[in-house]
Amino acid sequence: MVQKAKILLVDDRPENLLALEAILSALDQTLVRASSGEEALKALLTDDFAVILLDVQMPGMDGFETAAHIKRRERTRDIPIIFLTAINHGPHHTFRGYAAGAVDYISKPFDPWVLRAKVSVFVELYMKNCQLREQASLLRLQLEGGDNSAGGEAKESAGLLAELSARLAAVEEQAEALTKQLNDESTDAAAVATAAHLERKLTGLRRALDALEPGTGSTPSVSSQN
Repeated sequence: MVQKAKILLVDDRPENLLALEAILSALDQTLVRASSGEEALKALLTDDFAVILLDVQMPGMDGFETAAHIKRRERTRDIPIIFLTAINHGPHHTFRGYAAGAVDYISKPFDPWVLRAKVSVFVELYMKNCQLREQASLLRLQLEGGDNSAGGEAKESAGLLAELSARLAAVEEQAEALTKQLNDESTDAAAVATAAHLERKLTGLRRALDALEPGTGSTPSVSSQN
């Protein structure tokens, strides 16, 4: 059974958290609530998350400060953050959100379909990354034991490596198509930033997979939150 991804919802208003849960329940993932920045940082100490939906306006530690703490931690710095805000102070306020490390900045009230679609992209990327890391770990173990194994096992390892490469190539092709579509049709800075984030993560995965090629002599390193 494939493990579900965790999505962190951060908002000081219970009704907003309830609304987010209603919107995202169709994704069939694990939704984790946090009613403050401090509570969110505590949850991030022990669990891995595919994406964080972070309210900007909160008493005490606001969304910008919370994001700054998240980006300073090595364990959590690569988790995508989507800012949600009920206020709009113009481009400067939006820029502050991106400067804090957000991959998207959405003003309330937002379109539930759009929010769900954006979150699903990061969930899919997270799941693909987890799957690839698990398969890469298995392959690495097989390759390390190759000196004492029969030729059949070596062939099996080579076949698994080829399968991993083909799966990643399919994701890379989808990301390339998405980027081209955005460049041709969209002027939405948030969408372009999201596509760029996806491409960076895929590049890291490709480097890690290439490191598994026989004769490279290197050990792949894939971040748990790529």
